[in-house]
Amino acid sequence: MARAGRGGQGLARVAVVVRAGAAPLWWLGVFAAGTGVLAPGVTGRWIGVVAGAALFLVTAAVVAPARRGRYDALARGASRAGKHDVLQDRAVTVRTWRRGHRWWLLLAFAVAFGSSFAVPAAGGMLLAGAGAGLRLKAARLGRRERAGDAHLRVRVDWLDGRGGNPVGKAVRGLRSTGVAAGDAAPGGARRRAAALV
Repeated sequence: MARAGRGGQGLARVAVVVRAGAAPLWWLGVFAAGTGVLAPGVTGRWIGVVAGAALFLVTAAVVAPARRGRYDALARGASRAGKHDVLQDRAVTVRTWRRGHRWWLLLAFAVAFGSSFAVPAAGGMLLAGAGAGLRLKAARLGRRERAGDAHLRVRVDWLDGRGGNPVGKAVRGLRSTGVAAGDAAPGGARRRAAALV
């Protein structure tokens, strides 16, 4: 976790926090769906895959715009980061989120995999849909950052105990920096490679 001195604050990129869960949810979901479809289940594979596809689309459509108004309001009121503020590395932000959520991810995978014995692939596709929704949310933040020519950041000590929820009740405002600051591109991807984390 970034530490600040001289009255500054540790700042994490909002888009990186959002994007941190996208890859694990996507890949765990794909794996659960791929292995789960091998079992015929109660409903049969065809019904399971169709139900899973519907769950994927619905979940992505719900996750992507979730709390959009809160993100927009905080972004509009973002203040400029101070010269003593410390920008937390992208890798540290991602690692903190994933460590904080590892048991939730494992539980979600276990439930998705177990559900395949009833409805093949559906649970895994739901997880993958959540990952896709987070990617879409991060991409939207990236477009906003490009339009405003500024990266949005949140105080590290205002994130929840698992390193997430960048627009939670504890967050009283965001800060902004120039787009050249930090090691992540708009939308939270690696600056040198836009591949999924």
